Amino acid sequence: MAAPRKVSKSHQYVGDVKKQLRHGYGLYVYANSFFRYDGEWEDGKKHGHGKLLFRDGSSYEGEFVHGEITGNGLRYWATSGNTYSGEFLEGELHGHGVMRYKDGGRYEGEFLFGIREGHGLLVDKEGQTYSGAFHNNKKYGEGQMTYQNGDHYEGNWVLDLRQGHGVLHFVDGTIYEGQWRNDVFSGQGTMIHSSGFVYDGPWINGHPADIAKKMVILGGDVIDVVQGSPVTIHVQLQKEDGEIAASENGRVLRISAGIKYTPSSKPQSTRILELIEDFEEKPIQTPFGYECMKYPLSYINQEKELLETSSPLPSQSVLQVSSTQLLPADSESHHGIDGNLSNTQDEYPIISISGADIPLPPPNKRVEMGGAVFEDVLFGPPPAKFLSFLEETEKNKKKTSGKLSAEKNEKMTVSQEKIEDSRSELINKDRKGKRENPLADNINAARPGEYVIMVEDVTSSPFMGQTLQTAFKLFRILTEKNKGKNNRRSGMLSVPV
Repeated sequence: MAAPRKVSKSHQYVGDVKKQLRHGYGLYVYANSFFRYDGEWEDGKKHGHGKLLFRDGSSYEGEFVHGEITGNGLRYWATSGNTYSGEFLEGELHGHGVMRYKDGGRYEGEFLFGIREGHGLLVDKEGQTYSGAFHNNKKYGEGQMTYQNGDHYEGNWVLDLRQGHGVLHFVDGTIYEGQWRNDVFSGQGTMIHSSGFVYDGPWINGHPADIAKKMVILGGDVIDVVQGSPVTIHVQLQKEDGEIAASENGRVLRISAGIKYTPSSKPQSTRILELIEDFEEKPIQTPFGYECMKYPLSYINQEKELLETSSPLPSQSVLQVSSTQLLPADSESHHGIDGNLSNTQDEYPIISISGADIPLPPPNKRVEMGGAVFEDVLFGPPPAKFLSFLEETEKNKKKTSGKLSAEKNEKMTVSQEKIEDSRSELINKDRKGKRENPLADNINAARPGEYVIMVEDVTSSPFMGQTLQTAFKLFRILTEKNKGKNNRRSGMLSVPV
């Protein structure tokens, strides 16, 4: 090695020389003392392998070509704590390399003069990963990203935002495929929700544009049904403008019935409250100005073999099967989305027919193109506990009607009073007989009167975190002989059986 050659007072080089030029290996300290190079030289220029040190603690170690940082090397920035290992061109990050950030993130991929350009893998400090195309240091083009919460997106990007066509797989199993704009659902798209709900339609700023806002039970204000006859109930999901929400499929609906709840006229009596506690139900508020208690609904099982028992059932037998035949084909009526048994048996009083104490309410229905149909629904006979409640209700009605008739009776003549008393005696005698055997006319049917049908949105989990409000409809049970008379008087729709 040649002796040190002093170039100037502010420069110092210790190393090999050739033809008065730095050539070979040597250490050079720059005049401004900010840079220091220790490595190979050729014809007076840094060339080969070397290490360039900066006064602030930064450094580069790697290849040099004719005085420039070019080739493969390792760069460290003291101010940021970042490190880069990869290809360089004239001092810039250029080609393939790995940038490791002080906060824990890293980028591995292509660089173009110091910026991310081309294909690469970016892992941020939260552990989220993006693999795909970059342009001008941003996600741009096709790429896929896995988020911190486990969601995964595959599709198009523009300026670090999801835009164009893409598919998002949510960690809960929900899938969205469609158009994006400014990082949200926008345009035509399909979401298959984890609950089984499917929406296929337009989206605006991340929200479905044609989503249902309400449920409606089709038919007149009051629907007449002949006692003991099945009825088919049509439910429609509607948008704000009243149009059918045909873009919806798979929402789960549950149907139930209620009977008007009339509190006891005696303040000290707790009979009605005791009945409610027995049913473990609280009165349900309806839009008709009164509360109702849940009443058992049933349906006709079309699989006749399930209805065959050792002893014959009454005509139009419903509901009851052996304990080994409890679950129908549509097991959603007894199982939740997670596969666990639902509380269906707790929600409906047990109905006993031919010794089988097994409740079988109508199964839940999934919406298809904005609608659902509950077929062959029957208003079941009142359970034993309900009989006392119905009698209590009838007593209250009689007291109210009795007060009104008293005023009328004062104006009657003596002969009219005798006629009225005679008629009342016959009516009361008939009513007494019915009270003793309230289901004498049809042991398998509900009593004539007014009932409420309720359809609930029980989709789990709720789509977009929202559940539709319960739909209500009044139904009137008529005896066969009163069917025509009531229809002519009220003009209400009678549902065909």
